[in-house]
Amino acid sequence: YKRYQMQSVWRADRPQKGRYREFYQCDADIAGTASLISDAELALIYLQVFKKLKIEINLKINNRKILAALAETCGGSDQLNAITIAIDKLDKTGIEKVKEELAENNLSDEQISIIETYLQISGTNDEKLFQINSLLQNSEIGKKGIEELKTVLDYIKETGDESDNVKIDFTLARGLNYYTGIIYEVKAKNIDIGSIGGGGRYDDLTGLFGLPDIPGVGISFGVDRIYDVMNELNIFPEEINKSTTVLFFNLGKEESKIAFKEMQLLRNNGISCELFYENAKMDKQFKYAAKKNIPFAVIIGSNEVQQKTCVVKDLVKTQQQTIPLENLSSFFKI
Repeated sequence: YKRYQMQSVWRADRPQKGRYREFYQCDADIAGTASLISDAELALIYLQVFKKLKIEINLKINNRKILAALAETCGGSDQLNAITIAIDKLDKTGIEKVKEELAENNLSDEQISIIETYLQISGTNDEKLFQINSLLQNSEIGKKGIEELKTVLDYIKETGDESDNVKIDFTLARGLNYYTGIIYEVKAKNIDIGSIGGGGRYDDLTGLFGLPDIPGVGISFGVDRIYDVMNELNIFPEEINKSTTVLFFNLGKEESKIAFKEMQLLRNNGISCELFYENAKMDKQFKYAAKKNIPFAVIIGSNEVQQKTCVVKDLVKTQQQTIPLENLSSFFKI
């Protein structure tokens, strides 16, 4: 089962820049399969969407099984929650505060040292995998998590689609406990605004709602934050405010009937257009086109009706030409 939706959602945190109490989110989920192909598919959705939006990103990736293995190595699975919550704060508080919080949760100096080594893993994705394999070599769940991570990265690498922007980040924890496998987080490059997307695999989540054994994976886009990033980078395309391509001027009852017919023909050919509703002064109709960023005007007056022609004005280049009405659709298809 695959689905996506966009909706208004809420959080309990105190509002701040880029972190709104009410915000829009776009979710995409695949349920009913444990295949890692679905995890790779959702990663590619991230890469392709942000490429189209012209936002340079880093797609961070980790695996909760690796975090579970770290907890197992440092005193048992009951420490997983405390460890992930502390690690999740690394970017905000720094390593020393993380170590303090771990100590407050009764982890020993040796265990904290292992976690610190874990958090300091660096290099290329291959180098990071080698280091994590060495650190967690005695953990079966750790080996499984590493293998899953490698599998998803291999699928992504095969496509070559922005795969260089996918970075293993073992500090990525995602505080939600229902994640069971691959986890993602998207950060915009060169913009200090926090994550603009996140998600992961949640193979046990449906059991909370009376439907056990339905594996799933999902991702989210933070629509408001993405808007803020695009606004700050000034990368909204110019055509985004051009909902109409052609404005037919209204120059009288008979003229507007012909304009109305031609407008429908253009619409049927996929060209967005509208007819000014009233027989108003030309100046008013030109101002209307300018206000709505409409790039073309089609003028059909009494002379054009007799000659079965129209005047097409390019309002951007301030040029005009007279063409036969029968050529109007082909003119805008060029």
